[in-house]
Amino acid sequence: MDSQSHTAGFSTVATLRCRDRIFENIQAIVFDKDGTLAEVESYLKSLGQKRARLVDAKIPGVQEPLLLAFGLEASGVSPMGLLAVGSRRENEIAAAAYVAETGRDWAEAVAIAAAAFQEAESYLKPKAVHTPLLPNLGDSLSQLAQSGLKLGILSADTTAHIKEFVETYQLSSSIAAYQGDDGEGMSKPDPKLYELICRQLNVSPEQTVMIGDSTLDMKMARAAGSAGCVGVTWGWKMPVAIAQATCILDRPEDLQVFREGV
Repeated sequence: MDSQSHTAGFSTVATLRCRDRIFENIQAIVFDKDGTLAEVESYLKSLGQKRARLVDAKIPGVQEPLLLAFGLEASGVSPMGLLAVGSRRENEIAAAAYVAETGRDWAEAVAIAAAAFQEAESYLKPKAVHTPLLPNLGDSLSQLAQSGLKLGILSADTTAHIKEFVETYQLSSSIAAYQGDDGEGMSKPDPKLYELICRQLNVSPEQTVMIGDSTLDMKMARAAGSAGCVGVTWGWKMPVAIAQATCILDRPEDLQVFREGV
């Protein structure tokens, strides 16, 4: 599984305050990307619509069911839907399943979905340009990194897209490591993914806090033994339901860090 890390061996031990919750002895924060650091609603809406139309061009009648399966509603993109929280591979398999339901054999269904996904993505390249860094997050990340904490990104997006995002928005000085889902068997909420990014950051899960916008983020981090699971709603216009979170934040400013012993 591809990844990126340039982490040093030493990191500061800090205390994090998330509203009324305190997390002590923290060395690193692991962030989700889409909906947490990146603004993705308009991109996901366009992507889902293009994918569904292209599949429908080959298999008439599947467009509306696909839109529903992707989590595309009349009011927008569901933050809890497949497009928002699933990996590219999971979305592609779901689309192929709808094609197969029409009587096509599985190999043909997979090929139709793969071709539609590839063509749809070609209209929205580069992805990072269409998924900008959310307001004020650049300053927040810089301040957290300057405090001595190690910062990582763990996303259902591909590692290549994370790299593109980090470079486009000049986050390399803040982000010590990142890991995506490259279709190699591990997807959220598998705790092995969290353990992997922790190894890249050279910290134990017990000295990390996960920050994300989905229940899958929280479930994964809890299973790995994270010190805290912080759900965030600041990346979505629609209401976000996040189960298993230690606390919920609506604004980046509500996350505060204090260096221990200072």
